Amino acid sequence: MSRFLFVVPPLTGHINPAAAVAAELTARGHEVAWAGRPEVVGRLVGERPRVYECAGPDGIGGRPPDLRGVAALKFLWAGFLGPLAEAMAPGVAAAVAAFRPDVVVADQQTVAGALVAERLGVPFATSSTTSAELTDSMAGMPGVHSWLTGLLGELRQRIGDPAATHDPRFSPALTLAFTTPELTGPYTTPQTDLRFVGPALAARRSASGDFPWQWLDLAPGTAAVLITLGTANTDAGGRFLTESVAAVRARTGRLRAVVCDPGGLLGAMPPGPDVLIRTELPQVALLERMSAVVCHAGHNTVTEALWHGVPLVVAPIRDDQPVVAAQVVGAGAGLRVKFARAGREQIGAALDAVVTEPGYRDAARRVRDAFRAAGGESAAATHLEKLAAAAPVAGHPRQSPTERDAHARQ
Repeated sequence: MSRFLFVVPPLTGHINPAAAVAAELTARGHEVAWAGRPEVVGRLVGERPRVYECAGPDGIGGRPPDLRGVAALKFLWAGFLGPLAEAMAPGVAAAVAAFRPDVVVADQQTVAGALVAERLGVPFATSSTTSAELTDSMAGMPGVHSWLTGLLGELRQRIGDPAATHDPRFSPALTLAFTTPELTGPYTTPQTDLRFVGPALAARRSASGDFPWQWLDLAPGTAAVLITLGTANTDAGGRFLTESVAAVRARTGRLRAVVCDPGGLLGAMPPGPDVLIRTELPQVALLERMSAVVCHAGHNTVTEALWHGVPLVVAPIRDDQPVVAAQVVGAGAGLRVKFARAGREQIGAALDAVVTEPGYRDAARRVRDAFRAAGGESAAATHLEKLAAAAPVAGHPRQSPTERDAHARQ
């Protein structure tokens, strides 16, 4: 059996797919550990994971809610992902020394995992939780591409192997992409063994929490929709959520909405029979009952919806979301509205279309079929097993679980 160290950022959408793969590896008898923020990993992974603590924040902080476009991208890397890599690097190195993994599984945007692994000579795989990196999204922005390449190069000089030349966002050995070409459309082929495995959802498919499922016992002719802006946009979505709720209430008897509002932005809104507002939702389980999803085009929400064959109305805010939104529209599986400008009329019209016009659901189901055929966490685990078998780590003597637990924070 092999040992796998998952290096993850303090971001829900990046940890959830890794958690499903880790659970599959554990079920096959392998040993799994994590490098990251114990509070965040523990909340999402469960079962008292072995977590080696790394320094850094518990989430993205300090980004102005109205930051968009290139400014938002530069803040993401210069203000969060770059500093996060440097903060995590000592903890990742300590985790490698203590756990002695056969393979490091590094989140694509948590480059401390890749850079430390290359410096220490440990094989690593990339966990690509967004398909945006597979598109040539910076083709029209050579200055931004050069800036990011320079930033990654400086990080490599400080915490990686200065002699390495590959893009640290793509392992030369293996990149696991939690999507398929049926959604991405045309994609670039980086210097890696790229494997499309589709969404990895097993750890959350059966979770239902305390949700009042009887609320979704709908009258004939009524469709249920999910409205969510994810977990990283709690400070930016008040207006859009309000307009989305108004669009649903203008369609009483035809639509009923479950709204995820973790930031309490709709706290003053009066309750009503057509809208259920919750701070947390069993999203994957809930999607089995939905006819449409209104969201920010976050990669995890999009792929979870399409895994269930549910069409979308996407309103991208920033980061990779415009790219993912374009993929949804390109696949024919949804419509795009403007996050900052769309009102209840535009949102409502888009909902009417994706709920009633069969072409959107047909396209969503085509993507669903491709996702399910790709294998998800089972296929990802198999690829990781092959990497571990092909590239054993020299000089890493085995430790007993007791020895490793002495170094890990439970």
